[in-house]
Amino acid sequence: MDAFTAGILQRIENTRTDLDQARRTGDEFLAEVEQAELDDLHRLAAEHGVEVTAA
Repeated sequence: MDAFTAGILQRIENTRTDLDQARRTGDEFLAEVEQAELDDLHRLAAEHGVEVTAA
């Protein structure tokens, strides 16, 4: 696995964790921000052929 792939997968994992935390604490604004970041990361991964497994 190259550095780009490892990095994008780690960022997706971290963002999923942050999104879950925002949802648990009821922070709707932060949840929206994290969801947008996650969507962008998934788009970026797809554009570069990085397969992302569903969590």
